[in-house]
Amino acid sequence: MKRLLSLALCLCLLLAGCTQGEAAPQTGGQEDAPPSVEEPNNNTPAPSPEPPTAASIEKLALALAELPELPEEPDMEALNNAMNELDYDTLGAEGYQKASEALWNEYSDKKDAYHAAVRELRGDGVDAALAPALAQYTLRTAAQLMASGTEKNVVYSPANLYLTLCMLAETTGGESRAQILDLLGLSGVEQARAAANAIWRNLYRDGAAGRTLLANSIWLGERFTFHEDTVDTLAKEHFASVFRAPMGEKATDDAIHSWINENTNHLLEDAANGLETTPDTLMMLISTLYFKGSWAAPFGDFDTREDTFTAADGTEQRIDFMHRTDSRGTCYRGEGFTVASLPFRNGMAMWFLLPDEGVDLQSLLPDAGNVNVCVDAPEGTVQNTAFGPIFARETAAEIHWSVPKFDVDSDLDLIPALQALGVTDVFEDDAADFSPLTETPAVVSAVEHAARVKVDEEGCEAAAFTAIMAEATSALIEPLPVVEMDLDRPFGFAITGVSGLPLFMGVVNTTM
Repeated sequence: MKRLLSLALCLCLLLAGCTQGEAAPQTGGQEDAPPSVEEPNNNTPAPSPEPPTAASIEKLALALAELPELPEEPDMEALNNAMNELDYDTLGAEGYQKASEALWNEYSDKKDAYHAAVRELRGDGVDAALAPALAQYTLRTAAQLMASGTEKNVVYSPANLYLTLCMLAETTGGESRAQILDLLGLSGVEQARAAANAIWRNLYRDGAAGRTLLANSIWLGERFTFHEDTVDTLAKEHFASVFRAPMGEKATDDAIHSWINENTNHLLEDAANGLETTPDTLMMLISTLYFKGSWAAPFGDFDTREDTFTAADGTEQRIDFMHRTDSRGTCYRGEGFTVASLPFRNGMAMWFLLPDEGVDLQSLLPDAGNVNVCVDAPEGTVQNTAFGPIFARETAAEIHWSVPKFDVDSDLDLIPALQALGVTDVFEDDAADFSPLTETPAVVSAVEHAARVKVDEEGCEAAAFTAIMAEATSALIEPLPVVEMDLDRPFGFAITGVSGLPLFMGVVNTTM
């Protein structure tokens, strides 16, 4: 049971908020319905040899996802600055009061309009009935990717991977689809479609208080034929931009790299620029997620000083630590660990799990062989911390934070993990079923997931992408090989959202 203690992300707090939380924009439909793609278009002009620009990439598009148009989100900091600029001596008492009221009324009207618009766009939120499935998916994937015993850092985005797998389910059929849906905990592709759509709408945000930007795309090889209804579903229900291009050409690869980098704020350029298509690439599904949030109470630069972080291999590393004290905060104490959170301005939070001195972080991670065990919290304990079903007691305390400034990333081959989780047929040439998308026999040849999380005095910036490549080939594809939150030793972290899925999770074993 103890190995079930963690890394599944504020599941109860998060899942309880599935139908609530501050609204976020919903992506709309498409600019135009994609034209028929049943027949190959041999007259598609060759991509421009110049470095790809937004305009040159759009030339490859059959349909572009239309981003939401929302009222401007009002900024309290901007209001305060405007108030401070009012000159009482010049305006006089009456003039100062009228000017102050005008500024406040303008702010209030914008705030009301913004929240009304995002409430409408979010709709009813993510179906709370999906909470157990989302929790189980998070535990299972975390167990495979994070409890590996490695002394390296591991970072991944459960939400980003989930959305990509939902798109993959649309393109597959038979047992191939059934295995993907089983991992997602869903009963059918219609439920996957609805879940992905709702998660997208409830996560997406681009405003003064923070950004959570999502983008999906499907890149189709121009020498293959595809079923228009499936491509249209990806465009309309998954907000995926649809591109068609000659695969295996540098111009196409450059366009893919540019699309990913633009949607991840260039945080993952090395991983993105390493993606390559081949002439046999049938299609590539890509999903990106970009997050930027400011701490509700920033750390002061004056209180950042060098200290020692002891890495998982015992190495002592000198690095800058940020410090602050929360006079009254909430933490969770469990057997051998403490969990506490730092809130962002946008209502989201970053949670940290700190093992007690002498406790190995790996012992607190989910066990890949034990994730199907369902446990109930003993009376007097809670399970609503950021790291899953943790037997922990809620405690109000003065929290002394000592947090290293860190920048951690991972570039993961997910084929072995997905196979271990039961998704196997899409990798086998005699079993893969892509009939909803195309009549061309194909297998998934690569599943790459890259993620990066940066933390400093102001807040956190993070990005992830998942790229799934399918090849038209019959060859068998082989898998590629006072509470002291003093984070001075290996620790786990998670960034929570409102969708029922963690945005980012990770373990920091080294800061170098």
